[in-house]
Amino acid sequence: MSGHGYETGRLNLPFVGISTFGKRPYVEDWSKIAADVAVMGAPFDFGTQFRAGARFGPRAVREASTLFSFGHAGAYDHEDDCIYLGGDVRIVDIGDADIVHTDTEKSHANIEAGVRAMLAAGALPVVIGGDHSVNIPCIRAFDQVCAKDGPIHILQIDAHLDFVDVRHGVVHGHGNPMRRAAERDYVSGITALGIRNVSSTAKDGYEAARAMGDDILSVRQVRKLGVEGVLARIPKGARLYVTIDIDGFCPSIAPGTGTPSHGGFLYYEVLEILQGVARAHEVVGIDLVEVAPDYDPTQSTAILAAQVLLNFLGFIFHARSQRQHK
Repeated sequence: MSGHGYETGRLNLPFVGISTFGKRPYVEDWSKIAADVAVMGAPFDFGTQFRAGARFGPRAVREASTLFSFGHAGAYDHEDDCIYLGGDVRIVDIGDADIVHTDTEKSHANIEAGVRAMLAAGALPVVIGGDHSVNIPCIRAFDQVCAKDGPIHILQIDAHLDFVDVRHGVVHGHGNPMRRAAERDYVSGITALGIRNVSSTAKDGYEAARAMGDDILSVRQVRKLGVEGVLARIPKGARLYVTIDIDGFCPSIAPGTGTPSHGGFLYYEVLEILQGVARAHEVVGIDLVEVAPDYDPTQSTAILAAQVLLNFLGFIFHARSQRQHK
């Protein structure tokens, strides 16, 4: 036998036990995070302009992630002939940032505190939203790290540009995060993939985005370029923060979101880009947002989100290991 450990201990099937992310250990004290990856929920959806419900995203994605909780020995991928997320990768779940109902600024401040704690511990922060406004405090939390290690570039996978400046006084809603990020002097630029169709951002918003360093590609443009062509658009050597809005995927496979937009990505299109990104870049942070499970009775949207995150983490740490052994 290969020593994978399935013969000993509990079977611990997906429907058994507490639904932490991937059934990984829960760390309640944020001053005692000792891990390679720390996962935090940001169950905030007061920034939505249409259908709410993404506050239940972290809970749904965690529960879905138990389907892939092969905790004994990681997961073997026969195409890559590789075991991903083996016992050498320490992942913990630090629970949720506290959300104060109707108070965006306090809720965002609590999310920011969680990301700062993960960064201070040297863990890769993974934040599960929530609406896309939770990206704003996530990026704010990188100021000190970037002062020491250099700027970050944002890779955005999304149906919508999210580059609104101010709308009726709102500056921290789910239509604003990429504008707020571009204003940070430690954000070197944005590569936005999947932007399509009717959008909440007007033409002048697109013009402002491009002027502030946003490279915008639709799904059809991404398909025309191919994976290698897309990867070539990302600045070489950039340290990447990756933000994934689940509505970047086609609602035929991800209907459980507040603002679905047809014509989106399919699973392997995104997966292959993320694998290429992990091989070519240092990934310094991840958020995945806008899963609103009540709109998908099949639960497939949450399963997709969990599968994307776990695969991406597997790619990141396998690539790190490969680089270290060169």
